[in-house]
Amino acid sequence: MKPDIHPNYRPVVFQDQSSGDNIIVGSTIETSETITVDGVEYPLAKVELTSRSHPFFTGQMKIVDTAGRVERFERRYGSRRKKQAAPEAEAETTADES
Repeated sequence: MKPDIHPNYRPVVFQDQSSGDNIIVGSTIETSETITVDGVEYPLAKVELTSRSHPFFTGQMKIVDTAGRVERFERRYGSRRKKQAAPEAEAETTADES
């Protein structure tokens, strides 16, 4: 193997933001934060969901809306839905008048 071309592989703590669980896994991710677990300091990577909190793995449904995903979807596509519904409504009113 060539020296100095491989990333630094080391134990990293991945912290689940929705449940607060810490998972120590080997990784090459670069982080700026650290955390001390059991007297050992590890790099810290914060994540929104892990297998410990994801509804598919836990069997519990909960709504996780990070950064307003629903609102962002409505802003992008909500006006299209309203525009498509308007011509259909006009066609129904003209058909009723006849």
